[in-house]
Amino acid sequence: MNKIENLILEVLHKENKAFSALEICRILNFNTKDDLKAIIQVLHEMEKNFKVYVTKSGNYMLFENSNCQIGILQTTTKGFGFVRVDDNLEIKIPSDKIHDAINKDKVMVNITNNKSEPIEGEIVRVVERSKDNIVGTVFIRKGKIFVKPDDTKLNFDVEILDNDYANLVEGHKVVISLLTGIKGNHLGNIVKVIGHINDPGIDILSIMAKYDVNDEFSEALMEEVHTLPDHVLDEEIKRRADLGHDLRDKIIFTIDGDDTKDIDDAISAEIMDNGNYLLGVHIADVSHYVKEGHELDKEAMSRGTSVYLADRVVPMLPHELSNGICSLNPNVDRLAMSCIMEIDNQGRIVHSDIFESVIKSRIQMTYKNVNKILEEDIIPEGYEDYAETLKLMNKISDILRTKMNNRGYIDFDIDEGKIIVDETGKAIDVVLRNRGIGEKLIENFMIAANEAVAETFTFMDMPLIYRIHGEPSEEKLQNFFRLLNVLNHRLKTNTKKLTPKTIQQVLDELKGLDDFYVLSNQLLRSMQKAEYSPNNIGHFGLASKMYCHFTSPIRRYPDLTVHRSIKKCLLNKELNMDVINAWQKKLPEMAEHSSLKERASIDCEREVDKMKMAEYMEQHIGEQFEGMITGVASFGMFVGLPNMIEGLVKVEDLTDDFYRYDESTFSLVGERTKKRYTIGKKVKVEAISASKLTQTIDFKLV
Repeated sequence: MNKIENLILEVLHKENKAFSALEICRILNFNTKDDLKAIIQVLHEMEKNFKVYVTKSGNYMLFENSNCQIGILQTTTKGFGFVRVDDNLEIKIPSDKIHDAINKDKVMVNITNNKSEPIEGEIVRVVERSKDNIVGTVFIRKGKIFVKPDDTKLNFDVEILDNDYANLVEGHKVVISLLTGIKGNHLGNIVKVIGHINDPGIDILSIMAKYDVNDEFSEALMEEVHTLPDHVLDEEIKRRADLGHDLRDKIIFTIDGDDTKDIDDAISAEIMDNGNYLLGVHIADVSHYVKEGHELDKEAMSRGTSVYLADRVVPMLPHELSNGICSLNPNVDRLAMSCIMEIDNQGRIVHSDIFESVIKSRIQMTYKNVNKILEEDIIPEGYEDYAETLKLMNKISDILRTKMNNRGYIDFDIDEGKIIVDETGKAIDVVLRNRGIGEKLIENFMIAANEAVAETFTFMDMPLIYRIHGEPSEEKLQNFFRLLNVLNHRLKTNTKKLTPKTIQQVLDELKGLDDFYVLSNQLLRSMQKAEYSPNNIGHFGLASKMYCHFTSPIRRYPDLTVHRSIKKCLLNKELNMDVINAWQKKLPEMAEHSSLKERASIDCEREVDKMKMAEYMEQHIGEQFEGMITGVASFGMFVGLPNMIEGLVKVEDLTDDFYRYDESTFSLVGERTKKRYTIGKKVKVEAISASKLTQTIDFKLV
């Protein structure tokens, strides 16, 4: 902050009113034209940084004393919007006061009515445009090209100024950049043509474009990829063997889904002479091939994560790595980072060792076949030599899970829908995704390895990206407990002290109820979102004091960063203040970026699922289904089907009475009949409309 800015702030603080630039000059005894010029220049900078506010008469006052606030705009499909300033302040913006601001813009709002509920305001400036890409559909009007945004909250058309796209026809899907708005007209330029709306796969590509999920790699990057070997080099095998880390003679294998091609993790297990168990978690050594600062690394960090969509995987790394040299494919030599843990009968990790290794997976197992062995005692062909090892692993898994449960590990046990598509990408079925013993075994082993790595770094006070999960909002949890009271679910658990163990005990009490799925979902929404951070606050959901992501470097950038930390700080002993300071400087930005990209990938996956479920339901209009109310609002109620498809029963389609939303009981209540529709109530519905374009499904009650 320069000296003149300090002087101006002193004046405005002292007088607490608005002054012209000339008046400020006189108060400060600045008398020359150059003084005035300098004052005006500093005031303009202060205005940009929201330290001062310029009144309609051109005078300056402290921003904090003005009637303005800075926040994020959330628009509605009805045209009006809300600007959220913080948890305690939300300002309603009428549709004619939004001007050229769009959904998710950071805006300056002038409060016009602070006596209304909620208070109202007008947007006076767009501070920062939303970083979301705007994807839309081309239409032609009077020879001009316009784009209708896909996002229904962007309820305006954009006129395209480019002259280079005269060959576009109605129905082309495009990405546009928005220019300044003039009197409500929105102008823009085309950034990318995705394809025509009727072409196969364009529906998903359009959603990918919205979230900046790119399925192509640059030529420069691919040139770097082609310099990498397609097999493990002998000298690297020898180096690791000389360190005693050649594990190719060990029984090591992988367990994944039927169609998995990017295999991050392999496992091994044996009983030690002292009766403890030796569990090995062997993770693809991606950092050996993806060097820090190279094109591959820059692109991996930019992407942050692989994205798993209904009919495709958009990888963080090119297939030559993700499915090739990095993937722990069977019967080939592969470089790994191994975490070997000695575990006692109480599930305690009494010792762990982390090192670079070379492995050879014996077999690529599938969850389906592993579950046959562990759940049905049926041994599929090819698994005969590994059945006993799998049963030993299952015993270790049970011990680990018991320990996790004892400390308060929260298992929401929420089912997920899996979308089945045909060769053109069209949704032809939606089924429940199976989560059997094999899936839980891998989950338990990966959690153990992630904790072992995090504990090593925490106790040695070395820099690391942690996976953190904060304590839930007490207010949200109390709302959930209020819902349980409304539904007459009386808890024996003492909920005054909110710990992971408390949440787990509540879930245990609710298991077996018909509405468990709905209640578990409601409780999950009360939790904070997990994220990445260089500051360890623990992981509430896992009831873990220290946790990181180490086990998926092919598909998550934070894991790759953790591997680099292991090599630099733990294995190579490059731990001095310069190294620590360098890591501490770059880890916060890396963690924040990874969290943002993870959030975007989750939102993209959910939107694709929502769109494909609507596409599936387009083929089932007029059919009837058993469902359960999963949510209630003033405009209607959401009904979930057993396969996780969810649709809306609009309040205007409840024709037997006039229904109002009762917030105290989470219900729609009929004024005359007093009939009540509450979360968790079973209902029978008929599908009356569905649209993949708007990603909506509408039901009516039968």
